Amino acid sequence: MASKDVVRLIEASSGVHFSGFHLNGSHNSEVEQPTTSTTECVQRQPFVIGVAGGAASGKTTVCDLIIEQLHDQRVVLVNQDSFYHNLSEEELKRVQDYNFDHPDAFDTEKLISTMENLKDGKAVDIPKYDFKSYKNKTLQSRRVNPSDVILLEGILIFHDSRVREMMNMKIFVDTDADVRLARRIRRDTVEKGRDIGQVLDQYSKFVKPAFDDFILPTKKYADIIIPRGGDNHVAIDLIVQHIRTKLGQHDLCKIYPNLYVIQSTFQVHLLFIGLLPFFQIRGMHTLIRDANITKHDFVFYADRLIRLVVEHGLGHLPFTEKQVTTPTGSVYTGVDFCKRLCGVSVIRSGESMENALRACCKGIKIGKILIHREGDNGQQQLIYEKLPNDISDRHVLLLDPILGTGNSAVEAISLLIRKGVPEPNIIFLNLISAPQGVHVVCKKFPRIKIVTSEIETGLNEEYRVIPGMGEFGDRYFGTDNDDQEVITYK
Repeated sequence: MASKDVVRLIEASSGVHFSGFHLNGSHNSEVEQPTTSTTECVQRQPFVIGVAGGAASGKTTVCDLIIEQLHDQRVVLVNQDSFYHNLSEEELKRVQDYNFDHPDAFDTEKLISTMENLKDGKAVDIPKYDFKSYKNKTLQSRRVNPSDVILLEGILIFHDSRVREMMNMKIFVDTDADVRLARRIRRDTVEKGRDIGQVLDQYSKFVKPAFDDFILPTKKYADIIIPRGGDNHVAIDLIVQHIRTKLGQHDLCKIYPNLYVIQSTFQVHLLFIGLLPFFQIRGMHTLIRDANITKHDFVFYADRLIRLVVEHGLGHLPFTEKQVTTPTGSVYTGVDFCKRLCGVSVIRSGESMENALRACCKGIKIGKILIHREGDNGQQQLIYEKLPNDISDRHVLLLDPILGTGNSAVEAISLLIRKGVPEPNIIFLNLISAPQGVHVVCKKFPRIKIVTSEIETGLNEEYRVIPGMGEFGDRYFGTDNDDQEVITYK
């Protein structure tokens, strides 16, 4: 019943764009139940980059340089030129009067269908368009496999809103008109066998008017404008660096721009004094997930991970420029972080994160929320809350080491919003997150930020995070799972 809602919710995410959601954030006591399958996962969503610009502006060159620098088979190129309509016999007789730069010249429906198949993880066959016969050569089709990054290039790919909505990043290659004309003359005379008179006639009759009427107006949709096209190596280097970042992100980060996963590494560095091992994030996760680790070591490495998450979360706070005078009498220009800040821990596991927050933010106020789960149906009940009176004027770091079903998080965040805290002012910090919980929280509150150190496989039939690390509060505070503990807060 309720679990089916989340199944539909997860399935619906396959059509979500990286730009995020705009949903109603009002509180709803009917929180969604998680799916219990550990095999259900988020369908990989490719990062689609549109590259538009005038004819001969250098779009293909830009795409080729990006692919060359990435040297990664997870990046593919789709050309809008492959989706020209086949000309009829009547059109072929008057081909000199056919406008190849008009939106109607392209089979946009087929382009959309092809892109949808690629986004759904299906391989596609893209025909090769012959500019001498003006026909698609289906026997020479190019097989394009599903990829992590798709470069979609063409003069009019920003013209249709349906195509634009498929893109996560839009690039407009802006090249001087004289340069574009010179390139077009060279290309059409050499590659297409046309004489210069035909090229100039077509340019003045179709190409320039179409650029002014249909292509240039789409420049306003671009996220990035690259002057000089393929000659602008600085811009291309920055784009390549951004794509590499996206390729290294967890798939959920490509769906939810408000989810941040601290990058982990398998590297183990040795301190040569005593040859003591120093583990990075992945190594520390390995230790605290081990059922046989001692309580002392569990707390030690958990505290280190918590400190990293807290510091990463603090990096998302607003700041202003500040100048100070150093002991040498010099002026140093730095930053001053937001002072209106407080922490809120979800009792009891969230209290394990308070010391790290206090160590980073001297004298910070910390509130408490106690939420009780009733029975096996996952319903949550707010038992206790003690929050700063002026919390609505503060940025809030919500502390809970495990994001499982997302139900407790929804209850806690809803309480903060009812207390007047703006949704963008909430940063939710945890050590591990189940995909189901990420879906529930991010869909209901698309403007909060979630900072975590690792995304889990999922939840089992008992709604426990898998592979997880057990009952975090019991392991951290040293209480047995069977103990009946009564906590009184005054």
